[in-house]
Amino acid sequence: MSAAEPRPVPGATGPSGADELPRVIEELLLGGGRLWTRPDIAERSGVRPERSAQIWRALGFPVVDDDARVFTDADVDALRAGERLIAAGLITEESETMMARALGHHLSRLADWQMHTLWNWLHRDPGAPEGEAALMKHAAALLPELELLQRHVWRRHLAAYAGRMLDDDSAPPHEGADVRHLAVGFTDMVAYTRMTRGLDSGELARVLDRFESLTGDVIAEGRGRVVKTIGDEVLFVCESASEAAAVALELTARSQGEQILPHLRTGLAHGPVLNRFGDVYGAAVNIAARLTAVARPDTVLVDTAFAGELAGTTAYDLRVLRPVSVRGYSRLRPVLLRPARPR
Repeated sequence: MSAAEPRPVPGATGPSGADELPRVIEELLLGGGRLWTRPDIAERSGVRPERSAQIWRALGFPVVDDDARVFTDADVDALRAGERLIAAGLITEESETMMARALGHHLSRLADWQMHTLWNWLHRDPGAPEGEAALMKHAAALLPELELLQRHVWRRHLAAYAGRMLDDDSAPPHEGADVRHLAVGFTDMVAYTRMTRGLDSGELARVLDRFESLTGDVIAEGRGRVVKTIGDEVLFVCESASEAAAVALELTARSQGEQILPHLRTGLAHGPVLNRFGDVYGAAVNIAARLTAVARPDTVLVDTAFAGELAGTTAYDLRVLRPVSVRGYSRLRPVLLRPARPR
């Protein structure tokens, strides 16, 4: 049977199908039924009960009573895999918890989007059979395809990061985190809150989709990385100030031709950045956020450290502005970044 062919779904049809459906959905997605209690999986995996509870919470699930049968054979296999990574010296118990927290945070959002997409597709397609049983049949057929895509994209990103690290002559990072000098940028939509008051949910979704598409495309083209999207703003990093400057100015230029998007503004800073499990921290991140908040529509503000990185570059005009007082910085000096005017 090919991955594209619907698999039979036991218990999902017939008079008693509705009663069986929740169990069938779980077994399909979890690869088996809920067989084991926490003491059971401790015995089978060799992981202490308190340790498995810690990992379970880090993944984003509520801890259950010890006598509740909520765990599957796949849960046992996952705990064993973690123990093998610890035994190999690749991770520690502490970093395993951090890794579980990062995985839970990112994959829960992905799963939420995928289930909504599948559900909306089923009810949008006029030729699709109606009902939850039909959803199950489609899910059984499409789940392997989703897994294949996720694995491919994950390996592609692994290859990209491996290439960057092999080209980097600096010392290897600490486990789960490293500190590097990076350019950090925030881009947000001006007057987003006021604009959204007059939009219905469909119109708002189109605005957000276009914003994420525009920023994601420009940042990728500029060899940057989107760290995260937070509502009406995107946080990104680039290896150099010149790359980040090009990205910010391109975002401004392209957004001016967008009819459904409001004006954009960007703040950029440069300095040591702690990269921890995919997120970034440090003064440069805070400064970039503060500069974005005080930037005018269709402008890019940078800090003096960022401007210093562009010293001698003829592609940009830099104009130092008056100091501003923002949260955490009493005299932050913005520098206006613009493309160099033709001579």
